[in-house]
Amino acid sequence: MLSFLKNQKSAVRLRIEGDVTTKLRLKYDPYYHSVTAVDGIHVTAEGRQMVMMSSNEYLGLSQHPKVQEAAREAILKWGTSSCGSRLANGTRSIHCELEEELAQFLGKEACHVIVAGYLGCQGSLAGIAQRGDALIVDKSIHSSLWDGAIISGADIERFSHDDMDSLAELLAKLEMKQPKIIAVDGIYSMEGHMASIPRIVELAKEYSAFTIVDDAHGFGVLGKQGRGIVDHFNATKDVDLIVGSLSKSLASTGGFMAGSKALIEYMRSNCRQIIFSAAVAPSQAAASLAALKVMQTEPQHQERLWENTRYYKKILDDLGLDYWNSPTPAVPIVFGELERAYYVWKSLWEQGFFTVMSVSPGVPVGKDLIRTAISALHTKEQLDRFGEALKNAMKKIGMKPKNG
Repeated sequence: MLSFLKNQKSAVRLRIEGDVTTKLRLKYDPYYHSVTAVDGIHVTAEGRQMVMMSSNEYLGLSQHPKVQEAAREAILKWGTSSCGSRLANGTRSIHCELEEELAQFLGKEACHVIVAGYLGCQGSLAGIAQRGDALIVDKSIHSSLWDGAIISGADIERFSHDDMDSLAELLAKLEMKQPKIIAVDGIYSMEGHMASIPRIVELAKEYSAFTIVDDAHGFGVLGKQGRGIVDHFNATKDVDLIVGSLSKSLASTGGFMAGSKALIEYMRSNCRQIIFSAAVAPSQAAASLAALKVMQTEPQHQERLWENTRYYKKILDDLGLDYWNSPTPAVPIVFGELERAYYVWKSLWEQGFFTVMSVSPGVPVGKDLIRTAISALHTKEQLDRFGEALKNAMKKIGMKPKNG
């Protein structure tokens, strides 16, 4: 028995030491860099001021005076934490106010705010799907949705990434009486692609499927005043549950679920991620509420975001770089091999630009990339300088820029 236990321990150690990402960190260490100061789109990391090119802060509101003041006032009023779950002692009136405002903004009857966007997505599937259901998901959904799918115990059916013919074929093969749930990302964070919501809704109606959209990267970016991808495609009434994040355009932390009153009450009674999680800190709820109001009264942030996105993609086009046909401000730059992606990342870092490297298995094999994300805070001068930095990095790995 002792010999067996020793072997098991060795197997665990081998698994850890053989992990691709662990080896990558030990050899290259491109992740977990500590930021010691933030000033607009600039961050200070390892003693150097850098331009942030990989933040999900699309609208640039985390340092907006109204957002910061709302968070400060909430700390003075409520303290730093609710110290409990929403079900028990953690609900504060600021949570309820935020939920009412979000529901109205999204055109849904009700909303629930949860402590993490990840748990919101995970709980949306784990709380709704049951054993015997067909849970139909895009192969590229976020890991939070994957975890929820696994926890649910439902039959997981995958269709090719944003391939509506693949989805239609899959639905046609399933038993008509089997309950069906379709779950997709609104914007896929690695690819930057937009889900084909109109066709998904059409197929959901044809096959009586329930629909869930994780719009973490679409909220604040697409739709009227930033209402998201579902609003962008005029599908608010047709999508059953919209799940989103407070940590991107809303410049805070947490997540939300929005749907019918009956659905949200069902989730409050059946979603373990809601029941057993502490409430969002009141200061974060207040910051989100303030950011939501700024989104509706200051349209220049969304307008500048898209102006910067178009300008940036013209730079990438001129360099001949592959950004995976992303139509959104989430812009991957695909280099295809780990070593190439790493040396580009390293060169950009040395030139004063903070980016994130994403490699297999986080992205498909052959799609190793540098993930960039555009913000309303970027200036054209900064984007031009980043273009020059990319050109220098390309030359270092033997890539010839398209124009020079």
